[in-house]
Amino acid sequence: MLHLIPGDPVRAALGATASAELVAARRAALGLDAPLWLQYARYVRGLFTGEMGTSLTSGLPVSSIIGDRLLATVEIAVYAFGLAVLVAVPLGLAMAVLTRGGRRRRAELGFTGTSVVVAAVPEFLLAVGLVYVFGVRLGWVPVAGQSGPASYVLPVVALALGPAAVLARIVRVETLTVLQADFIRTARAKRLPDRLVLARHALPNALTATLTLGGLMLSSLVVGTVLVESVFAWPGLGSSMVASIVGRDYPVAQGVVLVYGAGVLLVNLLVDVALALLDPRSTIREG
Repeated sequence: MLHLIPGDPVRAALGATASAELVAARRAALGLDAPLWLQYARYVRGLFTGEMGTSLTSGLPVSSIIGDRLLATVEIAVYAFGLAVLVAVPLGLAMAVLTRGGRRRRAELGFTGTSVVVAAVPEFLLAVGLVYVFGVRLGWVPVAGQSGPASYVLPVVALALGPAAVLARIVRVETLTVLQADFIRTARAKRLPDRLVLARHALPNALTATLTLGGLMLSSLVVGTVLVESVFAWPGLGSSMVASIVGRDYPVAQGVVLVYGAGVLLVNLLVDVALALLDPRSTIREG
């Protein structure tokens, strides 16, 4: 798909004044004159030896570029996930307690409507809005680059708002379902305090299903960093991928996409393992 983008990356890298012979020699040196299927086969073969190619624009190894920028992307993704969980779990639990049994109908409608709207707005639009309000108008925090703790605020919030809204709704629905279960009635019949019933019995069972969605959200957070990093000029993999696509730097774009795909698979694996360990019906726990 990258090769379908119009333009010649070698010509763009060497400049418009470069001779046709120089461009042809550079294409041959990079292997871009070979058929597409052969380029793909060479790329896959190189992956087995740890060779991801060399950037067409900077001349640096792709593995070095990814190594320099991977940590910045992981940081904001993990911080955003932590913020989403810290906001969503207490909020969803509180709304479930307040609105159970059809009580406080207006509060329920307000919570549901607000969460739907926030979750529907793309991360990059939230990022632009945050930049305008808190960066341009108020000037409270930096809006570009990685220049200290304050520079993490807007990218992390932009990534966390949507997942937090969705996760809070799921926590509320799951908690309402758990509160109607027989073991909750038994706990109340024993005259246990409400906070103990919620903390020891309701919340752990409600979080089992929530963890599954949370893991999927962590995967989406990793992918969502692509556009958010571009808005905030964040020195991570997302901004590198956008720049490499614009500049038709095939090796860098392919390497970053590969890392993103591996990250999503790893997160899904960790979620499956965590669910197996937390679920009382799991054969892992029985073993």
